[in-house]
Amino acid sequence: MRLRVIDFGQQPALRSQAVYHGVAEAMGPDDDPVLTLVNPDDPYVCVGLHQEIALEVDEEYCEEQNLPIVRRHVGGGAVYLDRDQMFFHFIYPRAKAPRIVSQIYQKFIDPVIHTYQDLGVNATFRPVNDIHVDGRKIGGTGAASIGDATVMVGSFMFDFDTATMAQCLKVPSEKFRDKLRAGMEDYITTLTRELGEKPPRETVRDAFLKRVGEELGVDVELSEPTAEEAAAIDEQLQALADPEWTYRKGRKFVEMGVKIAAGTHLTEGAHKAVGGLIRAQLMEKDDEIADLLLSGDFTVFPEDGMDRVAEALQGIPLEEPVLQDAVATAMSGVGLDAPGIEPADVAAAILAARHHEPH
Repeated sequence: MRLRVIDFGQQPALRSQAVYHGVAEAMGPDDDPVLTLVNPDDPYVCVGLHQEIALEVDEEYCEEQNLPIVRRHVGGGAVYLDRDQMFFHFIYPRAKAPRIVSQIYQKFIDPVIHTYQDLGVNATFRPVNDIHVDGRKIGGTGAASIGDATVMVGSFMFDFDTATMAQCLKVPSEKFRDKLRAGMEDYITTLTRELGEKPPRETVRDAFLKRVGEELGVDVELSEPTAEEAAAIDEQLQALADPEWTYRKGRKFVEMGVKIAAGTHLTEGAHKAVGGLIRAQLMEKDDEIADLLLSGDFTVFPEDGMDRVAEALQGIPLEEPVLQDAVATAMSGVGLDAPGIEPADVAAAILAARHHEPH
C-alpha cells in the first residue's frame, strides 16, 4: 500500500491545524492513506476538542501576548505550540484503520518510539497514549475521526517553552503557576535535553519516514496536496477560525457555584481518570441532574459521544449506584469508545460537582 507523505514545512499557526483537518475531510474511502508533517511558524495555544476554554486557558495572557487560541477536532489538553515541535498526522480511510482507539495508538505509535530510539533517545510507550523517556514525557498522541478518515496525531519535541506554557494555562493562583512551571520543567523532556543539542529537522523527518515504511509495511512516497485537498484546507481555515467553533463549549453555563432557585444550584467538579481529566458542570435540581456539561482532556469516539452521554443523564438522581448504572447505559447506548475512562469515572466527576449545603 502506498502512503503519501505531505511535508508542509513551516506554516502559520491556524494553517498548521487546517492542513491535516483539510486532508482528512477530503479523503475518500478508497484513497491512499496520507501522513502530513508540519511545524507552526507562529506560536499559539491549541485546546482539545472537549475542553472548555474558560476553565483551561488564561485568555487575558494570551490576548496580551497575541497568542491565538485554536480548537482542534482531536481530544487531549490545552498546549502551547511553536516551531520547535514537528507534528505528524496519520490520516487513513476509516475502513483501512483500526476501529478501536487503543488499537489506533498501538498501530501508529511504534514507528514514533523507534525513531526516538534511532536518534539515541530511550523512548518507551506509556498507556494510554504518552511517550516517556526515563520517567519524563517527551510526547503525547491523540486520535480523532474527521470526515471519513481516522486520524492519529503526535509530535517530535525538539524543544519546549515550559515558562510560556505555564503562563497560558488557567491556574488558581500565581503561587500555583510557579509550582506548575517547576513541575513541567522536571516532568517534560525534549530532543535537545536528551541529546545535548537540537537535531536538524531533516534528520528526524528522514529517520521517521524510514521507520514508518518498515513498520507499517507501506511504500512511502513524497507528495503534494491535490486540488481537492488544497480547497478543503482553505475551508478548514475558515471553519477553525470561527469563534462559534472555538468557544463551542461553555455557552450553556456562565456562572458556577450559584443558587438559581430553591433546590436548584449550578456547580462544577472534576475527576482525574486514567484517560484524562473529566470536568462536570452541573445544574442540579431537587437532587437530580437538570442539565450537564462534560468537558476535559480525554479522547472519545464518536466526537459528540460525551455530549450525548451528558444529555442522556438529565433527570437521573445524584446517587452513586443509580448514577453509575445510568452512565454505563448511556455510554453503551452511544457506543462510546473512551480509553481509560470507565462509567465510575464519569459518575465521580458528576458527584464531585454535587452541591453541599454549608454547615
